[in-house]
Amino acid sequence: MKILMRKPNKRGSELTSTDMPALIRYSMRVRYVALGSALAFTNLPALAEPSCPGIHVDIQNIENSTGTVACALFESPEGFPAEFLHSATHIMMMKIRDTKARCSFLDISPGTYALAVIHDENMDGKLNTNFLGVPTEGFGFSSGAEAGMSAPSFEAARFSYDGGNLDLAIRLSY
Repeated sequence: MKILMRKPNKRGSELTSTDMPALIRYSMRVRYVALGSALAFTNLPALAEPSCPGIHVDIQNIENSTGTVACALFESPEGFPAEFLHSATHIMMMKIRDTKARCSFLDISPGTYALAVIHDENMDGKLNTNFLGVPTEGFGFSSGAEAGMSAPSFEAARFSYDGGNLDLAIRLSY
């Protein structure tokens, strides 16, 4: 950078050679602060941005991080909840991280749905049971539907979706 130095005139309106380094330091500080601020604001997470429209499901009460979580979204009672691989309209499977999982179903049409979730610890694609038929892996259903002597009905687990953002929480039972 080339700095032109002028002789001060009698009125003192021009900068002296001793003022120039201070002015340059000040100018550089302003630039660094502006650059630092710009970088800080561009790296902030988009907290005010809404999430994409869809059904967002937080899976709660996962006992361990072994295996996967399978979330199955049903539009009708057909196959609910046992035949999720064959009857569910949307299925998501994901690894569990630190006993946490979240399923997000995007681009879903408004309507009535029911949701079944399993903790597939051995990753065989089904809810394992003991010789009496009692589940040996975690499971849960939408709308707080609970399993008694058998799995809940579609009607017990159903919920309405209007096409916007819907946040659900499903608590697993073991």
